[in-house]
Amino acid sequence: MKSLAATQYPIHELIQSRWSPQAFSEQIIETEMLNSILEAARWAPSSFNEQPWCFIVATKQNPPEFDHLLSCLVEANQAWAKHASVLMISVAKLYFDRNGKDNRHAFHDVGAAASNLALQATALGLFAHQMAGFDREKTRETFSIPEGYEPVAVIALGYLGEPQTLPEKLRDAELAPRTRRALETFTITGKWGQPYSSQL
Repeated sequence: MKSLAATQYPIHELIQSRWSPQAFSEQIIETEMLNSILEAARWAPSSFNEQPWCFIVATKQNPPEFDHLLSCLVEANQAWAKHASVLMISVAKLYFDRNGKDNRHAFHDVGAAASNLALQATALGLFAHQMAGFDREKTRETFSIPEGYEPVAVIALGYLGEPQTLPEKLRDAELAPRTRRALETFTITGKWGQPYSSQL
């Protein structure tokens, strides 16, 4: 099943093909593929090349660790994410190693690493679903995340499953056309509130 984005302008097929399913199969991700996906995150750009990201990784091959991480998700996300082959939590380091000052770009940089990760997964025929629905305090306590670090998102990673395995509401969302805001609604030129126009 492919869910290609209906774009306003041409984009790379890899970006067009990337999407966030909720139906995952039980097929295990090979270690070499998982390492390639994490390597892609490693090479994301970051402010001062600080690379302020960490990824807590739990695989189905280690059920206690997987269940440990799964328990940090809200119940609604646990229902489908439990089928993914890998669960991860992205974590941002909130200060610069270079001078100890606050890194206000940390979340941006973690997002860039996660985007690299998702695109590499897509290139390998896998899918990543990033989610905000998890208990941050439980996550911090469960994994002993120290001060100066902040859990950002959970990522479910795996092979695509069958939409028919999902409850009706989730299945309908899975099969619905993908949508995005139009380009002119979030691009600005000149001053705030003035849309960028490619016709200028």
